[in-house]
Amino acid sequence: MPSNRRSSKRPYAADHVPLDVDRATGGRRSESAADGEWVVQRIRSSDKTYVCPACRQEVTPGTAHVVAWKTDVLGGPEAGLDGRRHWHSSCWQRRANLR
Repeated sequence: MPSNRRSSKRPYAADHVPLDVDRATGGRRSESAADGEWVVQRIRSSDKTYVCPACRQEVTPGTAHVVAWKTDVLGGPEAGLDGRRHWHSSCWQRRANLR
């Protein structure tokens, strides 16, 4: 027999909260560009220091950045995953202009 109590999770007649796709996928998305097919994931911060392949400057700990790897490489997606690199977000956005 159903309970007479209303749910406290979402009050009756409350607006539906749309799904945050970025949060649900962990910030991971696929991108197609002139330089190939990429999987791109946004990182809010990290504990390690990385070197950005575009500007050769350090991506310092605590800095939001992008991790990207190619999926259309010889050896398959696993080989691309082994070749992933950490980019400054701005460097990733303008990488097409760097070539």
